[in-house]
Amino acid sequence: MAAAGEKGQQIDLNQLSVQQLTQVKKQFDDEVQHLSNSYQNLRVAQGKFRDCVTSIKDGVADSVKDKSLLVPLTSSLYVPGSLASTSHVLVDVGTGFFVEKSTSDATKFYQEKIEELGKNIKDLENVVNGKANNLRVVEEILRQKMLAQQQGQVEGQAG
Repeated sequence: MAAAGEKGQQIDLNQLSVQQLTQVKKQFDDEVQHLSNSYQNLRVAQGKFRDCVTSIKDGVADSVKDKSLLVPLTSSLYVPGSLASTSHVLVDVGTGFFVEKSTSDATKFYQEKIEELGKNIKDLENVVNGKANNLRVVEEILRQKMLAQQQGQVEGQAG
């Protein structure tokens, strides 16, 4: 059984020692864990962008124009406020920069972000699945080698 390395080289896993296979397994475990965390972070970010679209639709509508609202100053400190405009919002475009956009442009901006993240999530999902499959192959070969080693030791003691 051969596995593709990072640079495309083929490694015959059956030729590796138990110790080398254990190291390869650990590397795949670490990679799968890291990629899974990245996948989860992308899903969280996508959810936040969806929340932004919902907030624009529900929180900046004409129906809430004259109602008072609470403006967060920190995660646990709010002050009373009122909606200045139902047609424009300030959008965080990254690294602390805000751009004023119409609500329709802001919605479009966030929808594009959601779609972009969706593509990245799908690509990352394929990478995670590939790494997980490689990990299963390594684990199976490692298991077979360890069983063969144990069997050899039992036969050596019996003889």
